[in-house]
This record gives sequence, C-alpha cells and structure tokens, in this order.
Amino acid sequence: MRSLVTFTAALLWGTSAYAVVSVPLTRLQLSGEYLKGSPYADRARVAHLKNRAAGGAVTVPATSLGYVQYTTSVGIGDPPTYYNLVIDTGSSNTFCGAGTKYVRTNTSIPTGQNVNVTYGRGYFAGVEYLDQVTLAPNLIIKNQSIGDALSYAYFAGVDGIIGVGPTALTQGTLYPSVDMEIPTVMDNAVAQHLIECNILGVYFAPTDSTNDTNGAITYGGVDSSLYVSSVMYTPLTTTYPASNFWGINVTYATYGSTFVIPQSTAGIVDTGTTLVLFADDLFATYMAAIPGAQLDNTTGLLEIPWSSVPEMEPLTLIIDTHYLVMDVAAQLIPSEQTTAWGGDPSKRYSIINKLGYNSGQGLDFLLGQKFMERYYAVFDGRNNRVGFAYT
Repeated sequence: MRSLVTFTAALLWGTSAYAVVSVPLTRLQLSGEYLKGSPYADRARVAHLKNRAAGGAVTVPATSLGYVQYTTSVGIGDPPTYYNLVIDTGSSNTFCGAGTKYVRTNTSIPTGQNVNVTYGRGYFAGVEYLDQVTLAPNLIIKNQSIGDALSYAYFAGVDGIIGVGPTALTQGTLYPSVDMEIPTVMDNAVAQHLIECNILGVYFAPTDSTNDTNGAITYGGVDSSLYVSSVMYTPLTTTYPASNFWGINVTYATYGSTFVIPQSTAGIVDTGTTLVLFADDLFATYMAAIPGAQLDNTTGLLEIPWSSVPEMEPLTLIIDTHYLVMDVAAQLIPSEQTTAWGGDPSKRYSIINKLGYNSGQGLDFLLGQKFMERYYAVFDGRNNRVGFAYT
C-alpha cells in the first residue's frame, strides 16, 4: 500500500463538458523496519482481501512513499485541508486522520454512523462524515463519505486512504447501517457529472529516490501521453473471491521455460500492495528455477545469489493473447535500495513473493505496485475490465 512530474490536462471529448483529471502521487521517505516488513504486510493484506470477500478525464500527480506505496494529495472540506492519501484499488472507503487530523468545516456533515475497515495488518476506526472532496481544481465532489480515523494502525507517513475499489467492498464497514454500501469517490464523480465514466488510469514508474513524484492517476479515463502502446484489455474474472475486487484471469505464466502458472487462474490487480505475489506452490516453482534462491528470514524477501543474477530469465504473464513480460531488472530490488528495505547490501532481493497459501482457492496471484511500475494500468468499471499498456 512514487516521484512526480506534475501532470495537468483538460481534454474535451466531442462537445462534452466532462474533464479528465490526472493527479500527482507523492513519495515519502521510509526505511529500515518499515520497509523490511513489506512481504509480511502484503501477505496479510491478501489474506484479508481473500477472506473479506464472504466529463472527461482529469490527471493528477502521484508520489511514492518510500519504495512501497503511492499517494496523492486530496483536499477535504471548504476551505480544504489537504491530506496525503494512499491510492488503493483494493479497498473502497476514503478516510483521513491517521497523520494530519480531520478538520471539520461548514461542509462537514456527520451521518451518525461509525466506520471500521481492516486492511490485512492495518485498520482504521472512527466516525463517518459527508464532506466536500477536492481531487483536482476542476474535480470537486459534494457530500462524499469520509471516515474520520479516531484509531488506526500501520499508516506511518500517510494521512489515510482514497479507496477506488468496487463499491461492494464498503458493505459491512458502517454501524449501525451494516448493510449499507457507500458510494466511492469514482461513483460520486460520475453521478455529479464531474467525469464521464468510472475509469481510473494509473501510472507508476521505477524510481531511484525515496521521495519522488513520478506517478500520476487519471480520474474518468486514461492519459495517452503516459503510455506508448495500445491498451490490452481483459475482462474481470467471475472466480470468487477474486471477483469481489479488480480480479482478472491469467492464462498461464512462465519463468524462462518453466511454467509458474500452468493453467488459467484468477488473481487481482491492486495498487495498495507493493510486491508481485503468487500462491505458495506457484512461488516455490519460481524460486526453484533460480539456483540458490531462498527466503530471507530477516526481511521476508526472496534472496537471489549474485552468481545467479546473470542467468536469470524473464517472467512472462500471458493474459488472453497478450504477453506481459517482467525482465530481470523488473524482478529485482535495485541494489542501491537494499539497505532501505532492511536487507544486507551484499545480497540481492526479488520483488516476487508468496501469498501465504497454496493455489486453487480463487485468488492465486496479486499484481501490485511493482508490476504497475512496468505497465500503465486501467481500471475500467464502465466496461468491467482491466487494461495494461507499455510505458
């Protein structure tokens, strides 16, 4: 759960008055104990996601938190207080107060509801308000549900989350109205005719800096200036529990000539998870294909012997007829970042890791931030599909 060039674009679609908004994502600096827990945090998050399943476009900048999260600046209230919120396609509630406290203004309306959301290892609990939310100067949402976090855990360096997952994930997060679904920021932006459609474009990129605004997200469409190929789309999966999220099917996956995923299986695409994760038996196949590779007990990361790095091969995911390749560099944490991840600078580590359970349970892989640093991602709620493009 990156660096930023400021992207501001207003696009006109025919004679439409809709806008497409891209906003910056912000990278903050964290290291040591925070980073070295990333594999455990990712596995806890996936376990939680799996179990929990019982106008135009506006582009804004995105910034990386350390090397493990992307955030964007969101204004809440009038006048707005700006919060650094993690961009999360794996959850759907929006909240603040984990760092900068929620500031109530004359647009803040208490709903009488308590709100509680668990994110694997982390959580927040508090009260719900309806408030004005500023995603960009030309994208201001009225009466958006906001959680005021009165207690929380594992949100170091950020103020909360902007949840852009499926709306159904909000069910069960309110009390006493436990059956109520909460419209997400995307739902309300469409309903209030601020954007034309429920499509989110995500641009992440590798960085060599711990505080780098090098990413962007686009509300209401895609930003074609951020990718260089056509977008390769695949429909959302119907396999449970991946179907409760931005879930897709991978036809198969290979590491060199070794089949890591031997047959079609379902998983999810999640901006709130850092690594690329496979079910334990699939991960074991990947690890066994790299001589000397082993899990490091200190960091939880997959250690790759330096002697094996020159012989490493591409990891290829085949989605329908599309080949999405992670070259060797994409599979490795850059050596100059090793210390920040809590690792031994004399060793190399991989961004591939395990889910914490074997395959066959309906969620066999997770494509997180490190995958999206190689491919532009499109979360298309209008057409129930996910897309990828080369950057």
